[in-house]
Formats: sequence, structure tokens, C-alpha cells
Amino acid sequence: MEREETEVDTSPSWSPVGRERLFTCANLSDYAGKKRKQDTSSEAEAAARGPEHQDEDDTISSLEASKDLEEPSNKRVKPVGKGAGMSGFMGPVKTPALKRLGQSIQRSISFRTEAQPLPMAPIRTRQKASSFPRRRNSQLWSDTVDTVSQELTTKEIKRQEVIYELTQGEKQLIEDLSLVKKVYYEPMLKLEIMTESELGQIFGTLDSLIPLHEDFLSRLEGLRGAEKTVEQVGPTLLDWFPQLEAYITYCCNQVGAKALLDQKKQERPVEHFLRLCQESSFSRKLDLWNFLDLPRSRLVKYPLLLREIEKSTPAEHPDLDTLPQALELIQSIISEVNSKTGEAECQFYRRGLSYQEEGQRLSEIQLSRFLYCHGELKNSKGQKLHVFLFELALVLTRPMAQDKEGGVQFQVYRQPLPTAHLLLEDLPDGEGGGGGSFRGAFTSTTDKAKNCFRVSIQGRSKAQSHSLQANDSFNKQQWISCLRQAIVQSRDRESQPSQSWLLPQTSPDPALCHIAELSLSSDSEMMDT
Repeated sequence: MEREETEVDTSPSWSPVGRERLFTCANLSDYAGKKRKQDTSSEAEAAARGPEHQDEDDTISSLEASKDLEEPSNKRVKPVGKGAGMSGFMGPVKTPALKRLGQSIQRSISFRTEAQPLPMAPIRTRQKASSFPRRRNSQLWSDTVDTVSQELTTKEIKRQEVIYELTQGEKQLIEDLSLVKKVYYEPMLKLEIMTESELGQIFGTLDSLIPLHEDFLSRLEGLRGAEKTVEQVGPTLLDWFPQLEAYITYCCNQVGAKALLDQKKQERPVEHFLRLCQESSFSRKLDLWNFLDLPRSRLVKYPLLLREIEKSTPAEHPDLDTLPQALELIQSIISEVNSKTGEAECQFYRRGLSYQEEGQRLSEIQLSRFLYCHGELKNSKGQKLHVFLFELALVLTRPMAQDKEGGVQFQVYRQPLPTAHLLLEDLPDGEGGGGGSFRGAFTSTTDKAKNCFRVSIQGRSKAQSHSLQANDSFNKQQWISCLRQAIVQSRDRESQPSQSWLLPQTSPDPALCHIAELSLSSDSEMMDT
């Protein structure tokens, strides 16, 4: 049992042992003195009685000694007169018999107080909550059938396993979405923890996704034959996937929903309710936003499952004609969802910008259609800035108070920088010198100018340079990757004819789309200089 998980009960059962030990050791010399008087008397009587009674006396002496150890004697001992015949027998005080008695007493005390284990005190164990979410019991398709048909090849068995995983994933998603509605939405509405309008903005169209996935689950379960195998799944996927366009509305709403939820968490009743839910077993240690983000996570998993099904499908199987079509369809839907969500996110944060001067309203900000990334960085003075990398402009801001609708107001700091004219410089760790605003920056002995990069612009009305610091090396590399991509794409657009603006937008690299979440999740870990 680990020490940190137990709590020893300091009950009085420990006390007597310690006090008895201290008392016995303190009076050891007095106790030995009494025994010395008793032993001298016993030895004199034994000499007078003769050797025939020596064995009997030894037995009696040993019994008395053991009795004395159990219960110290307070009786007065009659002194024995000094005789000439006894002087040679008694000798000095350090006689072997007395020495053995003293050693016996010491050993007995030692055994009783040290060698013997102390009585076990009652221990109260305190169960430590696991830091990992409870996982659902995973079950394979082969576990659901009594015997696997000998006619199925290893490849076909793998195919059935992936299809079963697809089916079970739908069932678990339905359970989670139903739980969110029953455990979060309805109680908060009934207890008036939030208004109906606020809950509607946070949960969005989540309620409409439940019947959508129930329909898909019903179709998948209907495909299972007598031996619980699925022959064709491709046509069902082709027929159902178009319904996933409902995710466009849901995912576009998530931007504002996340901002409002973060704002409401600052209120004590909301924080208390959500914390109790997260600590309950049904939540698997997931918070409300984890549940609200499950549909999006499920959406991006469909292509992975389809590729596995296609890979495990035998040659000349009818699904080989429909699975590639279904895969292309789901990828186009995901691309559309990402595009619309990016536009919604860009509009949301663009509305939250507060300009100190009219000259800060660059046309590049208004023409931007998506965000590459955003998050907190430090400037050369150690001040925290919230930086937005829009499609066509880099904007440095300072967070302000949230408005009534949950939107955060960001005050624009300095002049925004068009990405087409942006210069990027990766600063090695430990270099505290250099020109521009970086001179003398990050002089703290703990920082030493780590994880820094510089952005600058020249050729416009006034040259600018900003040295920025990320909270770790990974975050820094993510920012640099996004900045490089934004610079290249912006310059390519400028070199193209003006009518090219009418073409569909080029979305950022999917691997970089969610840097905002990465940077925001580590804001609390950023240290002040």
C-alpha cells in the first residue's frame, strides 16, 4: 500500500507501548539494584543448604526472575548477615551471576519493547481517484460469435472486425450524446444554472445528431446475417454519408460555444456543477467540452475506418467498387466542414478585434477567410499577447473583458502585419542580443531567451519588428510552420492575376489547423519573465 494513499489513524492504541518503554528504561538501574539484593540473599541461602538442593533453587530462581519481569516486586527483602564463610563466595559486585541477571533483564526489556512487533493500529485507507478516464470494455467481433466459420479467411475476419468496430463506435457515440442531454443539458436547465438561450448556444444542434446516428446504427445492424457477418457495407455508406452535412452547422457553432462555456465556467454554480459531473463515474473523467467535441472526432475517424475495411476486402468483392466512392464522399464532406468552420472561426475572432486607431483596420484582415492559428505569446518585455495569424495578416492583441454574448474583445496591439510582406527569423536559444526590439529582452535567469522567433516587415510606411516567445519548443515550431505556410501562400496570391481571388480558397495544412487548441491548452503553463 502506497504511503500517499493511506492515512494512519493515530489512535491511543500506540501510546501505551511508547510510555511503557520509556518508563522501564528510566528505572532500569533501580530495578537492577533491587534484584542485586535479592540475588545475594538467594545465593547465601543456597550455599547453606548444600549442593543437593542446588537444582531446586535454580528452578525456583528462574521462576521468580520470570515473575519479576512480568510484575516488578515492591516487597522489602530481609538483609543477610555478613559471615566469614560467605565473603569469599560473594566476592565483588561484578559477579557472573549478577552480570547474567542484568543481561537477562536487558534482553527481556529489549525483546518486549523493540524486537517484538508493535501492535497493529487500525489503518483507514482512502481511495485515490484515478487520473485516467474509465475505458469502455472493448469487444471484438470474434467474441460475439460462438464459432468462427472455417470458410472465412484471415483477411475476411479482419474485415468483419473493422465493420464491427464501426458499428460499436456508433453505439457508443449515441450513448455519450444521450448522456450529455440527460446529465448536463436537462439538469442545468431545470436548476436554472444557465438560461435556455445560453444552453442553446453551447449545445447547438447536438440534439439533432442523435437520431441521425441512430439511423446509421440501425442500418449497420440490419446488414448482419445469420452468422453475424456483413456481406456488403459500401452501398449503405454511400446512402447515409450525405446526411453528415448536418455537421457543418454543429461545428460552425462550436467556436462561439467554446467561448461562452469558458466564460460561464467562471461563475461558481456552473463550475461547481461541472466539477461534480466530471468527478462522477459516468463521465469517465471527461469534462463537458470533451463530450461536445465527440461528434467532430467521430467525423474525422470515418475515413480511417473505411480505408481499413477496403484494405481487408478480398479481391472481386462487390464493396471494392463502392468503398472508394464512399471514401471520396466522406473526405469531401470533412473538407467542407473544415472550410465552413474556419470561416466561422475567422469571423468570430474578427468581430472581437478592437482597434485603437482607424489605420489599424487593414483590408487584409477583412479579406481573410480563415485562421491559420492563434494563441498566447510573450513579447520582448515579457507581456502576454494573444496573436492571430489570419489568412492575410498577423495581428498582435491584448485580451480584454468578455461581452454578454460570450465573445472576447481583443485590443489590437501595434500595427497589424500583412503576411505577404512578412519576414520570419528563427532565434536560437540563449541568444539574448540582436537588433530591433529584441535587444536586452528576456534577461531573466530562468528564461535566457528560449523558444523565441522574430517577425518583421519592411517596405511599408514604417518598419516593424516583434520578438515573440512561445512557452515551449513544440509550440514554437508549430508557430513557425504556420507562419511559413501563410507567407508562401500570401505571396503566391499576390503574384497571381486579380481574378484568382474568385477561385475557391486554399485551406491551410490540416496538420496545422488545430494549433490554436494546442497553444491555448498550454497558456496556463506559461511562466512570466
